[in-house]
Amino acid sequence: MIRKDRDFSEFLKVLRREGKPAYLPCFELLASSGFIANMTNTPYDKMARTDKDYWKIHVNFWLDLGFDNVPYESGFGFDIPPGKGGATRQSEEHVVFRSMEDFEKFKWPDESNPIDFSVFEEIAKELPPGVKIVGGCGGGPYEWAASLIGTEGLAYALADQPELVEAVFERLGKLHVSGVRQLASMDCIGALRQGDDLGFKTSTFLSPAQLRKYVFPIYTRMANAAHAAGKPFILHSCGNLARVYDDLIDTCKIDAKHSFEEAITPVEDFKAEYGKRITPLGGLDVDLLCRGTHDEIRAYTRRKVEKCFSDGYWAFGTGNSMANYIPVENYLVAHDEAMKVAESL
Repeated sequence: MIRKDRDFSEFLKVLRREGKPAYLPCFELLASSGFIANMTNTPYDKMARTDKDYWKIHVNFWLDLGFDNVPYESGFGFDIPPGKGGATRQSEEHVVFRSMEDFEKFKWPDESNPIDFSVFEEIAKELPPGVKIVGGCGGGPYEWAASLIGTEGLAYALADQPELVEAVFERLGKLHVSGVRQLASMDCIGALRQGDDLGFKTSTFLSPAQLRKYVFPIYTRMANAAHAAGKPFILHSCGNLARVYDDLIDTCKIDAKHSFEEAITPVEDFKAEYGKRITPLGGLDVDLLCRGTHDEIRAYTRRKVEKCFSDGYWAFGTGNSMANYIPVENYLVAHDEAMKVAESL
């Protein structure tokens, strides 16, 4: 059951909690290149952005699922050591700054042109009327600080080199705010977003006090830049953020939150506690989508939709992203069930 009559203004009702939408909108952080390739039966996962039809395949993937929005983030292109053996981005192998001298020598992106804005223009060429981009800067302030200084290095620097920590977050903040402000001015972008994984199963990586000092002021300025252009601001963040939700809502003025894990806070529990103040997005368990039977997936999805969309302020989607190991058929079963249930509410 895929809708073809898409209108981004319906998704805006969800994000702003102003009027029940005509249908259940969808939202995802991203879809892996492998998932898109499997869904579209194309070699998308082996293509470069400059290849013919790359953006057409990318946009049609979302359109064919009935999305009224296309998610995309453009990165800063920092020059970071590659590391060995496929080390993750926040591995200590990628550390760039160990001192203020390292910071001062680093070649930062131009603040006036921090990301590649042209990719959004390429996506916009493929958009039909009624569909908008939900766009942002790739990698959040915390994630980039933990990459540039190192997760362990950041922990030590907070105590031993606070001036380095402050300098890094100050520079990152300027880049992020500049990126958001310019994205918000683009007609093809209907809402702004930022991915920034702040925590893990039981807590945040930084203490609430440290987040309030270094990270949340950046979020506030980003959200303000989006709101000044009349556009909502969405935060994707994994981890247990229970101790700072009030900060994100009341101080940072985040409009919607994405990334929910059953083992931390099921999306329906979050909605019950905070749903009148912020919109939850997605929340379907990726593990169940991978391993559940079709009957289990339908029953589970039905419960989520009934609990989260009864007032209209929720969007269908996974708890994290459309990973390449999720069977396409299972995702489509959940999507089909969600749309059917939503129409009956």
